[in-house]
Amino acid sequence: MQRWTTADIPPQTGHLAIVTGANSGIGYETALALAKAGARVIVAARDEAKGRAAAQGIGHGAEWRPLDLASLASVSAFAERLLREALPIDMLILNAGVMAPPARRETADGFELQWGTNYLGHFALAARLWPLMKTGGRVVPLASIAAKRGRIHFDDPNFERRYDAWAAYCQSKLAMLILGREVARRQTRVESIPAHPGFARTRIVANGPGEGNIRNIVFRLFGNLASQSAAAGALPVLRAATDPAVRSGDYIGSVGPFELKGPPGPVSAPRLARDSAVAERLWALSEENVGLRWQL
Repeated sequence: MQRWTTADIPPQTGHLAIVTGANSGIGYETALALAKAGARVIVAARDEAKGRAAAQGIGHGAEWRPLDLASLASVSAFAERLLREALPIDMLILNAGVMAPPARRETADGFELQWGTNYLGHFALAARLWPLMKTGGRVVPLASIAAKRGRIHFDDPNFERRYDAWAAYCQSKLAMLILGREVARRQTRVESIPAHPGFARTRIVANGPGEGNIRNIVFRLFGNLASQSAAAGALPVLRAATDPAVRSGDYIGSVGPFELKGPPGPVSAPRLARDSAVAERLWALSEENVGLRWQL
């Protein structure tokens, strides 16, 4: 079978795509490809200068709008503006994130930074924007190969007792994968297709663990050999968002060795991502944390 590339993206003229974290890396490459295919793209990012510069670089009418996923108030304000404008959404790409900060940090709402930004902020955003999602539209939560090593620490999801940067990161990405599968299971109006970018060379890796961290040393020594470009890492996301052959509940990633790099295609979800009891418990915890019920 021929490798899927950006040339396989169907025309997106008239479609609206919201891409969180589209100011750099996977998000930028995703937004760029969708805009080139004709979509109207909203660059949802916290930093105004970087967001406006990204929108200008993407071109094709892309626009920046402020969104700080580490603040539930910012998430609410972003969603309320779109709800007032009644803009129907074709693609909601839940991409933004932070990776393994060496010291524990908290969001504006008191959550551990990765739990609050990577997962809870996206959960709240998708829940608030759900009334605007078109029938047949797609939501694409970004997971990671790190999800395979994750578990949901229901007894201490914010790592208040003992902070482990990588365990927190893996938890947040497993939660995103579970979210994508659970949204697909709970309804059929909108397609939900989680994706992972393999090991892509982006700023999230560079800004992750501290200089002396052994994992960071390994990244620097072997990263170029084991990784792929941000553009290649965006391909699973783009395929999940646009390929008519992909179905709700599928999981799309890089299908090369260890899923680190390679062409985009279906990959297997780890066992915990397929555990219905874990999914139900996570959903209830998420609604409690963000203070709203997701009306699917």
